[in-house]
Amino acid sequence: MPRYFFNVHIGEDVLGDPEGQDLRDADQAWEVARAMAQNLLGTEFAQPINWAACHIEVTDDLDEIVLEFPILEAIDLSGQPH
Repeated sequence: MPRYFFNVHIGEDVLGDPEGQDLRDADQAWEVARAMAQNLLGTEFAQPINWAACHIEVTDDLDEIVLEFPILEAIDLSGQPH
């Protein structure tokens, strides 16, 4: 299984993921990134966060960028419960 790393970019700050996760493919990595973004959106921070300037960069074990997931993409606009 490939290993994926989820590096959270909040403005100019980067929260690196040194361990990563073994996942079956990039589609599953996208799902994990979406869940992470939803958790971040539900977290209270000491300072306001400009979520439009934030994303999760997913890299593989060769340090190649697999995808970039904008945090705001995790907002459910359908009105349906998760």
